[in-house]
Amino acid sequence: MPTLVLVRHGQSVWNAENRFTGWTDVDLSEKGVMEAETAGDELSGIRFDVVHTSGLKRAQRTAEIIMSRNSHSGEVPVFKDERLNERHYGDLQGLNKAETAEIHGAEQVHIWRRSFDVPPPGGESLKMNAERTIPYFEEEVVPDLEEGKNVLVSAHGNSLRSIVMHIESISPQDIVSVEIATGTPMFYDFDDDSKKVVRR
Repeated sequence: MPTLVLVRHGQSVWNAENRFTGWTDVDLSEKGVMEAETAGDELSGIRFDVVHTSGLKRAQRTAEIIMSRNSHSGEVPVFKDERLNERHYGDLQGLNKAETAEIHGAEQVHIWRRSFDVPPPGGESLKMNAERTIPYFEEEVVPDLEEGKNVLVSAHGNSLRSIVMHIESISPQDIVSVEIATGTPMFYDFDDDSKKVVRR
């Protein structure tokens, strides 16, 4: 039974500074590197056949660190695609979340961050994020699972939230409250009989 592992990148330097990051290409913090190393140790016994990651280096570096600690040697293909990027936070990118709440009000910022279909100014809502992330998952990741491959997806809080919503049939109303922790692998199995991806 092929295994799918989803992992959000380790803490980034802007996560540590409580900033809206979005598509800004910031690196991992020291803590983020440690989180990726811990995830790599946890996953070291799984022979991954393919890796999918976003176009942003914090997700790519997390995948590299995880794979560098894998006990199964050999070249593993890595596919990088912007469709797995974090949602774009538009005008909020780079701003401190607490300061933004002081300017726009905590309730408005909460709506931008946690509603399903209300985007921040100039940015993407979770709905818009899902409209590019889920097709990538169906077109690129599922065929790998159908071929019996073990797959690692290293991406972001919202792009993974979209995939989890799709896999687990979670409603748009409920998915906004689902937390995806940095550097914490989530395990799924692909059932050949039902052609379904099932959380372990």
